Formats: sequence, C-alpha cells, structure tokens
Amino acid sequence: MKEYNELNKQYIKGEWIDGSADYSVENLNPYDESVLNTFKGATTADVDRAFEVAKETSKSWADENPDVKRGILLKAAQILQDRKGEFVDWLVKEVGSTQLKAAIEIDQTYDMLLEASSFPTRMRGMITQSTVPGKENYIFRKPLGVVGIISPWNFPLYLSMRSIAPAIAVGNCVVVKPASQSPVTGGTILAKLFEEAGLPGGVFNVVVGKSSVIGDYFTGHPASKLISFTGSTPVGKGIGRIGGEGLKKLALELGGNNAFVILDDADVDRAVDAAVFGRFMHQAQICMSTNRILVHESLASEFTEKFIAKVKNLKVGDPREEGTVVGPLIDNKAAKRVVDLVQRTVDAGAKLALGGNAEGNVVQPTVLTGVTREMPIFNEEVFGPAVGIITFKTDEEAIELANDTEFGLSGALHTKDLLRGLQVAKRVDTGMIHINDQSVNDEPQTPFGGEKNSGVGRFGDDFIIEEMTTVQWVSVQVKPRDYPA
Repeated sequence: MKEYNELNKQYIKGEWIDGSADYSVENLNPYDESVLNTFKGATTADVDRAFEVAKETSKSWADENPDVKRGILLKAAQILQDRKGEFVDWLVKEVGSTQLKAAIEIDQTYDMLLEASSFPTRMRGMITQSTVPGKENYIFRKPLGVVGIISPWNFPLYLSMRSIAPAIAVGNCVVVKPASQSPVTGGTILAKLFEEAGLPGGVFNVVVGKSSVIGDYFTGHPASKLISFTGSTPVGKGIGRIGGEGLKKLALELGGNNAFVILDDADVDRAVDAAVFGRFMHQAQICMSTNRILVHESLASEFTEKFIAKVKNLKVGDPREEGTVVGPLIDNKAAKRVVDLVQRTVDAGAKLALGGNAEGNVVQPTVLTGVTREMPIFNEEVFGPAVGIITFKTDEEAIELANDTEFGLSGALHTKDLLRGLQVAKRVDTGMIHINDQSVNDEPQTPFGGEKNSGVGRFGDDFIIEEMTTVQWVSVQVKPRDYPA
C-alpha cells in the first residue's frame, strides 16, 4: 500500500493545492525540531473558497442516501486500521506521541468513525398533537449546512475526527483549520483518508494557515452555522465572542484543572496506578489530565511514597522508542512554561520531590508536595508532566478544594464505598468524573464536555447530533380552519 503524499497542501473541493499566501508554515518534529514538511499558507481568499465550496455542496450531501454516508464512514474506519502504522508514525513525529499514546488515539478515532456511522439513520423527527383543530405538526431534524472545525495539536487525529465524523454523518459539509503544530494529523491526512474512502469533493475541506492571519476570519465566516473548537480557554473565549456576534452555534471544549480525589478508605495501590496514567499520559498535554492530586491526610504519606517510586521508573525521552511514557512537549516555549510554573510553585513554599528540569523539549516527570491552594500549580492548568499533591481532612474539604477552580472538565475519585463516592462526585462542579479510575476518559457514546470555563456543549452520542443539527416545525392544516375574522 503506497503511503499518502502531498500532505503539505490545502485540500479544497477535492483538490490538493498550495495556499496563496506569501508566508509558509513549517511543520516541526517536537523531539528533535527537524522540519517534517512545509506548507504554503492559506489566505482569507482560500478560506472563502473552502467555505463557498462547502456551502455549494451542502444541499446534495444533505440529500445523500444514509446508506451511502454510513458506507463511507465504515470504509474510512477500515482504511484507518489498514494504515495504522502510517498514522502512528505521523502522530509520533508530528506531535511527540509515544507509541502507546498513538495507538490509543487511533483506536479512539476508529471507534468514533464506527459510532458516527450510525448517525445517518438516527436523524429522528416527530409528529406532535396540535391545539388547532384539523392541524398536524411535524418536526424535522436537518443538518446545519456547513460546520467550521478548529482542531488542537495534542490529540489532533481524534479531536478532529470527534467533530468531523458526526458533522458529515448527519449531512453537513465541513471546513477544518488544524493547529499549525499538527497540520497533517489534524487535517490533511484525514482528508486523504476520506478521499480514499470515496467522500465526494467539497464535503470535507482543509485550510492550513497561521491563526494570526486567518483565525478570526475563519471563525466569523458567514457560511458556517457552527464552530467546533477544542483548545485553551482564553482562545475559546475569543472564538465564543466572534461566533456569538455571528449568531452561530458553538461547541467549545476548553481547558481543565482536574482534581484526583483519594478518600480515606481508598485502595492506595489502585489510586497510584490510576494517578500515574492520568497525569503522565502524553506528557499531560491533555485537557482531561489529572492536574491536582487531593489525598486524605491519613493516606498522604503512603500514597506519595508509592506514587513517586512509580513515577521514577517511567521511561522518558524519544517517543519513537518502545516503552517511552514521557516524550517531548510540543515546543520549547511549552517546556519553558512548565519549568517556570514548577519554579514559581517551589518559590511559593512547595517541596520539589522529583524532577523539575528539562532537556530540550522533554520535561522530567515532576512531583511537588506540600502544595496549597494559593500556589501556582494548584490554580493553573499545567499541560505538562508536573503535578502537585495536596492533603485534606474531610470529604467536605475535598469537595471544596476540587471546586476551587475556574474550570470544570473532568476528575477522578477513589473510594471503596460506591454510594459515598457517588454522593461526593455529584457535588463536584465538573462535566465528567470517574470513580476508581483516572480523569482521562472519552467514549463516543457518552456526553463529553465541561462546566464553567471548560466549555459549552457536549460531544458524543445523541448530544453531538443535537449540536450538529437543527429542527424545523412544519404544520399541515388538514381541514379548513375557522378564523376569528
């Protein structure tokens, strides 16, 4: 099977073309900073063309037979499996994914395609009673038309597909703007995938360009009826403002400061295993990563000792090597930010129990103890392999600490008493929380999304169908109506 080529092009109306800008986008490997490929950047004119093509194609795609849509999605899923090695290679070299993380991401993407393949026949309407004599009410569910998708660099394949597959499954056309750090895995390799699966030209389009040049223009483009964005809260708020001015629907999955709560009856060994995975998976560059470990004071010493011992044994370095758990952050700016956050927290009185330094873009797994709610690592989303351990005395205090943040995306809770765990979990202001597990969970058949500054809307199952569609009321006056005048 021949590997995909021309991955450094714009993809508009089924054609692979160069952007028309006079600037370029260099795609760098975050581990060794080598240049993977170079794109000629998109201009606002390229964005216009992509959205116009999507709009022109939207009527025919909306009317396409559901079996055809389902067949394309299922074929794309099979191609993804057939080309798994190629996709793993791109995830490793473009965004620093370890072999483990890349495999997990591809499995999630595959599952999303399978789930979305059922959506074309789940566009359910209804007939309702009317209070007007002789009238019938019909409610039809319809695609929005065109959806704009701005995807992130951390899980680019899956977090792009999480919006792309549902959008096209329910009859929308899409224009994708991938992050500049992941233009291939967040955009062009997915275009190749759908092209090979037989998706008609114009249904799926990709524009690659600097956010400073096309970002706001893309967000505000009048052709799109919904903007789906996954990324930081500050950027998401800006997208929300622009989208709101255009009266667009918004699906925003933003930052997190997720708490991992260990109650006094928890299985410590189980909590340690979960916390290590939840914190250090993909260098903690995940919005759902465990950001704060809250442990009951009676278990703090045992948990901390075992947690640090396990973290010390994590393989760190080249993500291409089998067994590597912690690879590079996306760029040097990110690495310096994490090291600075650790240092500011130590300066505020925390103890550096492990790590704290970086070699190139690889930050050592870092553990801080004696952390309090006033310290930077308690209040800021780390987005890197460092974590603070905080102690508490009562369930009430644990709930208060967990909620003491502007975010509310995910979380985890460990206890042997399921009923107690449920009562505590329901009082944590978060869109998702997982008992006796860790915070990084995403299943395509569940409602995924956050509260507070972690976003608006829900992905997954019927919730994403609701986001990606609209409803229309059509009434039929079967019998002549008596009007009052």
